[in-house]
Amino acid sequence: MLPFRLLNTIRLGVKNLLLHKMRSVLTMLGIIFGVASVIAMLAIGEGASYEAQEAIRELGSNNVIIRSIKPPEDDRASGGQGGMAVEYGLTYRDADRIRATIPNLNEVYPMRIFRENVRFASRQIQAQVTGTLPSQIELLNVPVILGRFLTDVDQMYRRNVCVLSESLAIRLFDFRDPVGGEIKIGTHYYRVVGVVGDRQRPGENSQALRLSNAEHFVYIPLSVARSRFGELIVRVSSGSREFERVQLHQITAQFALAEQVEPGSEQIRALLETSRDKADYEVIVPLQLLQQAEQTKRIFNIVLGSIAALSLLVGGIGIMNIMLATVTERTREIGVRRALGAKKRDIITQFLVETVVLSVGGGLIGLAAGLAIPVVVSILTDMVTIITLWSLALAFGISAIIGIIFGLYPASRAANMDPIEALRHE
Repeated sequence: MLPFRLLNTIRLGVKNLLLHKMRSVLTMLGIIFGVASVIAMLAIGEGASYEAQEAIRELGSNNVIIRSIKPPEDDRASGGQGGMAVEYGLTYRDADRIRATIPNLNEVYPMRIFRENVRFASRQIQAQVTGTLPSQIELLNVPVILGRFLTDVDQMYRRNVCVLSESLAIRLFDFRDPVGGEIKIGTHYYRVVGVVGDRQRPGENSQALRLSNAEHFVYIPLSVARSRFGELIVRVSSGSREFERVQLHQITAQFALAEQVEPGSEQIRALLETSRDKADYEVIVPLQLLQQAEQTKRIFNIVLGSIAALSLLVGGIGIMNIMLATVTERTREIGVRRALGAKKRDIITQFLVETVVLSVGGGLIGLAAGLAIPVVVSILTDMVTIITLWSLALAFGISAIIGIIFGLYPASRAANMDPIEALRHE
């Protein structure tokens, strides 16, 4: 139980605030906006960081991804115009050399990736067609919803079969069973043998949202992609044609353990540098990207928190300003209380109670606003926002501390008044 003297002082402080309701509310606004902005900005920053990290994690922390890129010198040259094709990028031999040379590998996944129009009946949708090995289902990390994935028999006998992503199957077949149906990719027909789940993006919780945002994928055997589509790519733009020859667009090397990824990536770089005479590839290490993203997240949170904390500082200055004006207004009251026996600590306690009530009350309202703002942002923009307990504790803790710090000076000024001079004050 609080001592009666302290309880009476708290009651008196609250009563004085209620005598000037509008002024008290306006004083709390700085704290309210400060707390709400700290929570909201950290929630938005946390959500943006989460989306970036999830996108990197989707690539696989145990993977090293090697992609074909067109070298700059080829861009500045003829560019494959006039019937001469520019040859660049990864080859099947590169995939075999990586598989045979690099230790600690689980699997090597060579891929041909291109965009084609996919047709069924009167419907036509552009999708990403991936020629790959049957074992890539482990790399995709998505469930087989209907039928099956590609098999070694499909790869060996170059069967015209394909697997669709869920969103593409729904768009083409309109919720009918697609397994066994035939679709046209380019100039050839393929029998659908299975449907796999979509690669869900962070924050996509509803079926409608997934279907509207999902990338459409078709998976076919790598041997079929090589024989049906060849290695020559023709790009038409502004009335001119550009010819490129690429064997593989991507090779994904999967290691057994995460700690083997970084030394393994260096070995892959060294291997490719010794076997190639031009920079027509890039090596991507998702684990390193993830570490960089986590470091960026920490810096981002510090910057956002610091900016939002400035508004709390402004709110604290507002409280101190109002309390100094209140001390001046209540000089005679302070003199009367001192003359009746009130001690300095009673005066300090009274004014500290008022500032703490303002800051804590504003902090509580700010907490409610800070919890509501990220929800509204997520609803209006489909952006992921994540509210953490530490951000709530940080914002509310700072608001309470500010109430004490910025209330000490007005309280000590009131307590140190000369009672006789205070009684003479008009």
